[in-house]
Amino acid sequence: MKTMTCKQLGGACELSFSAATFEEMIALSKQHGMEMFQKGDAPHLEAMQAIKKLMDSPEAMERYFNEKRALFESLPSE
Repeated sequence: MKTMTCKQLGGACELSFSAATFEEMIALSKQHGMEMFQKGDAPHLEAMQAIKKLMDSPEAMERYFNEKRALFESLPSE
């Protein structure tokens, strides 16, 4: 298991997620993002806008995910 914060994943807070794989980590992050979206949390909405802007460029989005995956892989296992 590895732990990352919402902020490390491109979000807006220090909530921690623990997962065995990067894909599981992204799923937890997305679930949290949806909860924050439903609450109308302004900092998270801003972070989502930044990621949405990346989606306009497949290359930028791929770079973003590759950076987050590399960060996940570099973390120690718990």
